[in-house]
Amino acid sequence: MTDVRDSGATKVAAVTAGFWLIKILATTLGETGGDAVSMSLGLGYLVGTAIFGTIFAALAIAQVRASRFHPWLYWATIVASTTVGTTLADFADRSLGIGYAGGSALLLVLVLGTLAAWKLALGSVALDTVSNRRVEVFYWLTITFSQTLGTALGDWTADDAGFGYLGAGALFAGLLAFLFVLYRFTHVSRAVLFWAAFVLTRPLGAVVGDFLDKPVEAGGLALSRYVATAVLAAAIVILVAALPQRAATSRSMSPRTQ
Repeated sequence: MTDVRDSGATKVAAVTAGFWLIKILATTLGETGGDAVSMSLGLGYLVGTAIFGTIFAALAIAQVRASRFHPWLYWATIVASTTVGTTLADFADRSLGIGYAGGSALLLVLVLGTLAAWKLALGSVALDTVSNRRVEVFYWLTITFSQTLGTALGDWTADDAGFGYLGAGALFAGLLAFLFVLYRFTHVSRAVLFWAAFVLTRPLGAVVGDFLDKPVEAGGLALSRYVATAVLAAAIVILVAALPQRAATSRSMSPRTQ
């Protein structure tokens, strides 16, 4: 664990290849886990959102109040944000009748608006500044909106846009590869690239999760949502335990973070 009082310490995970691997697994788990509660258990999207929203709120408060970077707490909060993002997006898109396109547009505005407010209030949206409660509120609010946006965007791409689960997965994987090229060979803001990648990993995980558990006639594999969720959760636990977990620091960030 890293104390935020140490020089350059923050309260969020350093962005590494392992970070992105765990993040994608977490977003996929968010889809299968959210669907397991709202659909397989028959509780509905509103009740599912209330359940996962309560869990996420409790974990986010604990994360914000923590004085150090705690890997298990951080990743539990990320996973909780993906599950509530799934049920919340489904509730807005389907129960409220906003539709995938309308929900995606609304949530994109919320993500961009939150980032703009964060930038105006504190001067930077870079990860190396997330070391106090005020910044963390913006951080977790942005994450919540981005996770919800990713679910709606993934559903819109796979269903309304006609890409199907595999086609949508290939599309989002290609967009993430493009961001990696920008990261390696251009001077584009690292903060902009991070948040773009963070958003795009969510629809990638969403369509992969749908591919795993949706009926065969709908283009999925019809796997058990409970089994898929358990396997994904086990994989995340193994990776968090096995991979080095450290807080992002200002020393590890590029000068081009703004």
